[in-house]
Amino acid sequence: MPAPAPLAQDFYARGARAVAADLIGCRLVHRLPDGERLVLRLVEVEAYLGDGSDPASHAHRGPTARNRSMFGPPGRLYAYLSHGLHTCVNVVCEADGVGAAVLLRAGEPVCGEARMRENRGPIARRGGRRAVASGPGRLAAALGLGLGDDGRSLLRGALVILPRQTSASAPRITAGPRVGITKAADLPYRYFDADSDCVSPFRAGGR
Repeated sequence: MPAPAPLAQDFYARGARAVAADLIGCRLVHRLPDGERLVLRLVEVEAYLGDGSDPASHAHRGPTARNRSMFGPPGRLYAYLSHGLHTCVNVVCEADGVGAAVLLRAGEPVCGEARMRENRGPIARRGGRRAVASGPGRLAAALGLGLGDDGRSLLRGALVILPRQTSASAPRITAGPRVGITKAADLPYRYFDADSDCVSPFRAGGR
């Protein structure tokens, strides 16, 4: 049976909230230079809009050197450093020049879990699946992604997102406020699989 094709640009060239909801259950794949494939099933994401209505979005005040990748084209990665410590990765969506993206917050390990734990360091070498990629900084680290991946295409090559497996049951998607922000904190732009044990732990602004 042929491997599924990665999500096409048309998937990303839509509103950030629609893209966010449809990403739940998809598989994020990173093929490392040594050939090993790391695969996470996405279970939690957050939409950040570029239409001027979302003050929590990095794009709210327009393009900068930091957020340039967020303005397109859709189907690319937007990577940034959070609090000077952790890389967070986003999927760029909507249209060129809009500045919308979806933050990838948490995933379930599907393939390459041992390597993901190694990438995370000693703190992730024990504990359940949630310890691997629950939280945006953990997710990027587990997959070996950093600031150097900013602007990288998700449409083909070693870093892609595959559609939900048709053989799997549909995820039970729930929406709620985004986590760890102070502006527009009440907007229900966080989407997660309510049945997954890998959704990031509850914090203020959680479920």
